[in-house]
Amino acid sequence: MMARKKSTETASKSLSQAIRQCVDAGKVEFGANRGVKKALLGKAKLVVLSGNCPKDIAQDISGFCKMSGIPVLVFEGTSIELGTIVGRPHTVAVLSVLDEGNSTIMQFVK
Repeated sequence: MMARKKSTETASKSLSQAIRQCVDAGKVEFGANRGVKKALLGKAKLVVLSGNCPKDIAQDISGFCKMSGIPVLVFEGTSIELGTIVGRPHTVAVLSVLDEGNSTIMQFVK
């Protein structure tokens, strides 16, 4: 049990680092409205949702992403934690990745 928890913590930490690196080196947009628009138009390479993203927004974005062939990644932390990781002084429920730059975030897509 301990090894699994440690492995999960390591994966979460490396995902956090990949998200931060993507924000620093790539091109991203924040916000539910922009996320819905990018998913609907197929303009994003990846959409990251916080663990506590409102269900209606998450369902809309997931549906549009499925139609457009865009992967969706659910960050297990809250929108406050996601906002902290990306260096924003507010909550971030949806992060649209337009260009990952030199980050490893696309490796987390399965």
